[in-house]
Order: sequence, then structure tokens, then C-alpha cells
Amino acid sequence: MIFAEMEYSEEYWEFHEELKQYLSQYFDNVEHGLQSDSYIWILIEKNKITLDTFSSMKHQVKSAKPGAHVQQVISVLQKKYKINVYATPDLEGHEDFL
Repeated sequence: MIFAEMEYSEEYWEFHEELKQYLSQYFDNVEHGLQSDSYIWILIEKNKITLDTFSSMKHQVKSAKPGAHVQQVISVLQKKYKINVYATPDLEGHEDFL
């Protein structure tokens, strides 16, 4: 599910390192990669929150389920960046209603 999307003026590949460094200040378990898309995984307890550009040209905040872990990441991002939080999470193309 997609919970929010960031706004920034740079291209996502130019912004990737800054975002990774910022999140690493707040979270202990941050993994990342940059190839044709950018992804950052934050592991909080047994939950994985993903920030990636797989379905957008800007980083989107994603998780398999809603919860405090998602809000924790969004709150950290809002301290420094413009972020559009969706009133209702959007499903990704591979997610279905089953």
C-alpha cells in the first residue's frame, strides 16, 4: 500500500543519497539501492517500510500494512521535507483485494 509521496525539485537519483543519509540518522536498520530506480528499506521491529520510485518519479512511502511504523517514518520525513499523505492508502499495481 502507498501511504504518501514526497515532493522535491531534484531528480530522484540525485536525491537518493541525501534521503538515505537523513533516514539513517533516525533509524538503525536502513538498506538502500539505486539502479534504474531508487529504494530505501527501513526495518522497524518486524515491519518493513519502503520508500521507492518504482511506480512514480518521486519517492513513495509504502508498507504491506498500516500501523504506527508507517506513521513513524512519515513523521520523520515531515520534519524536513514536503510530503503528501494520502487520506486513504493506494494499492500498488501488484496488490489486489483478495
